[in-house]
Amino acid sequence: MTEQDVILYKVKGKVATITLNRPKAAHSFNLALMKGLYEKLEQADKDEKVKCILLQSTGNRVFSAGIDIKSKSLDENQEYFDKVKKYGRLNNQKILLMKKPVVAKIQGTAIGYGMELVMAADLRLFADKPKDEMFFRMPEIAIGIYPQTGATILPLLAFGFTNAKKVLFTSDKLSLDDLRKMNFPTRIFPLERLDVETKKFMRTFSKRMGSFMFLIKSSLNIMHTKHIERWFDLEDECGDAAYDKKTQEKFQKFIEDLYKKYP
Repeated sequence: MTEQDVILYKVKGKVATITLNRPKAAHSFNLALMKGLYEKLEQADKDEKVKCILLQSTGNRVFSAGIDIKSKSLDENQEYFDKVKKYGRLNNQKILLMKKPVVAKIQGTAIGYGMELVMAADLRLFADKPKDEMFFRMPEIAIGIYPQTGATILPLLAFGFTNAKKVLFTSDKLSLDDLRKMNFPTRIFPLERLDVETKKFMRTFSKRMGSFMFLIKSSLNIMHTKHIERWFDLEDECGDAAYDKKTQEKFQKFIEDLYKKYP
């Protein structure tokens, strides 16, 4: 599969559809997929015909298994993973802050960065599946990786303060019922109806006045997430500190300084 094939893009009517297409790797994100997603988001954002964006993946089993940590050794390829992290942040910032609404269609399990994309989306359409067939998890702490690229920010925006701590600290698997209790899904459809109902939803949604949708999203962002880019900066600074032995020797001082730097 070529780098171009890992991400698919098409425009029909006023809807741009971006499709993750690494099924053999559970749609996990290597650098090619990270960069490809950013390029397609930019393309959709600049296309005046496009009023809204659908983000999905191929197949029925997995939406995305997150960042592909098997593709390269972290110890031997720090520069590679720094680029993956960079585009991971850019993608989530783009989805959050771009004027056009992004709708995620979730037909299967989403883990780590895959779940981040689901949380970043403006609206979410889920297949109705039990926990043993579809779950959602932020596993970073459990596997010894500091959560970045929006992994601390997005649970706070999506679930609120208390549930964000639960999701991040426990790394528990969440079922669709768990998400439903937190008012997270926009719509839930039977799996066999998901494609048809998503098309109907997007067709109706795309008929809304584009300028109204753009202004509503922008104004809500300003009211609710005015300092979102600084939040990403804070997350990155904490991520760097998490692996820096010198910082850890003066941890209390570092944390006190953080509160002063990000009032």
